Amino acid sequence: MKIDIQPLDNSYSDQLIDMILNIQQKEFNVPITIEDQPDLKQIESFYTEAGGNFWGAFIDGQLVGSIALVKFDERAGAVRKMFVKKEFRGKELNIAQELLEVLILFCRENGIDAIYLGTVNILKAAIRFYERNHFVQVEKENLSVRFPLMNADNVFYSLIINQTV
Repeated sequence: MKIDIQPLDNSYSDQLIDMILNIQQKEFNVPITIEDQPDLKQIESFYTEAGGNFWGAFIDGQLVGSIALVKFDERAGAVRKMFVKKEFRGKELNIAQELLEVLILFCRENGIDAIYLGTVNILKAAIRFYERNHFVQVEKENLSVRFPLMNADNVFYSLIINQTV
């Protein structure tokens, strides 16, 4: 199975909303709606024009995963919307890993030295994935005041990409 990762624009909003809400609401029972996530209808203005990006992973033209970067500071970004459809998860396809590597490469090429993320403590597999990828847990109080908090998040991580002298 060939995985094709490409930047997304507003034309993918409906596919993204469908995939993400399914995972959030049906699989993990997270009480979140599209109204809580207006960024999914404004990919270009919210992510791309602000210096970040949004990527989708496709298999045979079907959207099976996503990851996004919100640039919230001169040299810092927040990882958002990291989702892979249940039937495409796992080490065989390694979609989450490939998505994260695309995001990290983008950060290196665009002078973003550190990335941060928030997640929910019930998402054990996600937490293990971030920790395997050298993310370090951060206390909420130690996040930048500019970090875009999501109400549901209760565990936070950071990853230093480029060590600045």
